[in-house]
Amino acid sequence: MRDLHAPARDSLPDAAGPAGAPDAPPPWTTEPLRAARLEAALGDPFDPGNPHGHLALLRADEARQVPEATEALLAEAGVAAEFVPHDLGGRLTSLEELARVLRPLFRRDLALGYGFGITSLFAASSVWTAGDEEQRRALAGVLLGGGRVTIVHREVAHANAILRNEMDAERRPGGWLVGGRKDVVINAHRADAFVMYARTSREAGPRSHSVLMLGPGAPAAGEVRRLGRVETPGMRGAHFSGLELDGVALPDGALVGAVGDGVSLALRSFQISHCLIPATVLAGVDAVLRSAVRAATENRPDGRPSRRRQKALAGVFADLLACDAMAVTGLRAMSLLPEESYLLGAAVKYTMPDLLREDLEELATVFGGRGYDRGPVYGGFQKLVRDLPVAGLGHAGTAVCQAVIVPQLPALARTAWFRTPEPPADLFRPGAPLPAFDHRRLAHSGTDDLLTATLAGVAGRLADRCGGEPAVAALADLAQAFVAELRVLRTRCAALGRDFGPQACALADRYALVLSAAAVLGVWEAQEGAGDPFLGEPAWAVLALSRIGRRLGVPVADPPAGVVEAVLDEALDRCRQGRSLDVYGTRLAG
Repeated sequence: MRDLHAPARDSLPDAAGPAGAPDAPPPWTTEPLRAARLEAALGDPFDPGNPHGHLALLRADEARQVPEATEALLAEAGVAAEFVPHDLGGRLTSLEELARVLRPLFRRDLALGYGFGITSLFAASSVWTAGDEEQRRALAGVLLGGGRVTIVHREVAHANAILRNEMDAERRPGGWLVGGRKDVVINAHRADAFVMYARTSREAGPRSHSVLMLGPGAPAAGEVRRLGRVETPGMRGAHFSGLELDGVALPDGALVGAVGDGVSLALRSFQISHCLIPATVLAGVDAVLRSAVRAATENRPDGRPSRRRQKALAGVFADLLACDAMAVTGLRAMSLLPEESYLLGAAVKYTMPDLLREDLEELATVFGGRGYDRGPVYGGFQKLVRDLPVAGLGHAGTAVCQAVIVPQLPALARTAWFRTPEPPADLFRPGAPLPAFDHRRLAHSGTDDLLTATLAGVAGRLADRCGGEPAVAALADLAQAFVAELRVLRTRCAALGRDFGPQACALADRYALVLSAAAVLGVWEAQEGAGDPFLGEPAWAVLALSRIGRRLGVPVADPPAGVVEAVLDEALDRCRQGRSLDVYGTRLAG
């Protein structure tokens, strides 16, 4: 086994184009080197001869096969080291950078991103968060040695198949006796270790479950049965199968943290998936939006879409930037303010799947008949429509995030909103340096509300800029509209009782959308005059906030003349230049 104290070797090929070369991207679009190398190694997705391109990945999806050639390339590149903290020999120092490294995978195939390894990170996160040194090094050894780790969730009421059924663990002298069955576990057939959220108490409540490690290696006694494959409607290239444990004996050292820590550890470590899933899945929507631009401009003599399609394309692009602003802010918060990132992470996961799904529905009107194409140029649209619900865990993911947000609303309304100090501006500067991320600092409580403080602060500063250009004036009006919405929420949430019903869930919906508006304003202000010239202009923020406001039912005016055109022009320019449609605008392979 390799020396775990030695940093993982970066074995990806050099990225094309040295810094400062004539075709190098501007400095605000610079991708971390590992992400750029991975993008180059995966190659042009539209090249029909590329074994890692759209055609090969779509064929693997239709055959329900793992894309073995691409997985081999990722293994050779040592991508699994991205999931291991740097102090254990891996490369993980920043969740934001990890999301950027993973976007080339998710831009091509969500099932590839999940199946190859991001699931290993979600499984390992509770061990990185609360495991002892021996457990952390054992799991690091599995991943750095090319193995896989997977997660066995606890049962959640009214959930999907992934979260139904569970393992039971009984304390015995010297260890644990574990049994039970899960019908749907990703990579169960090839995992070298399992991290299980097992029931250790018959009593209901937050102390009912504990986290146990099974493996690496066979248990001292009992049987681990890996059951048949389960076919899912989406992410068909990922491998889901059942897992059954019968009388499995585990030592005392298999317990991660303390007995009864399962729910607490889930709340702490799942913050990572709450932000990382949306931040990576967004890359798939980015790819589909670029395909929609291609469909809308194909055979158009002026290279511009028809007027009917312009509004949809610009609007989805603005939504994508708004979603990315929120996801990246959540990822950066876990490095900058880990004790206060808990609520923000849940809001990201709560809001973004619905926004992205609505965007796909809007893009369907742009694709028209091409939306049913199964070829390499446009086939990614239907594939993403199938994959997105599986990747986001649908209703189950929403329910989990509701359970985080709703109980916090009364206290936030009474003690935090309009009282919390503003967070540092670096929270809203994508790509800016961050302190090293430490899983062990994550908390599952917090008294401050970072983004509502930003909303109120930016709105106040915009109000002082009277008589500015129309787009800035429109942005000021929109910011005030969201502040007014927050004041209404404060009154209604402060009045909530202990029994939370449908009204509380509706308030959580509105609150999460207010946070997304705050993230947009934070990123816009942080970029104005000093960052990405486009993100520092108000047009995208005006269009994004207008669309969020309409979802909320907040009265908003139509964007000023030129706003939609400015956002559309940026999308078209990026597509021509081969740049991504996220907040980074990075160079793509094709």
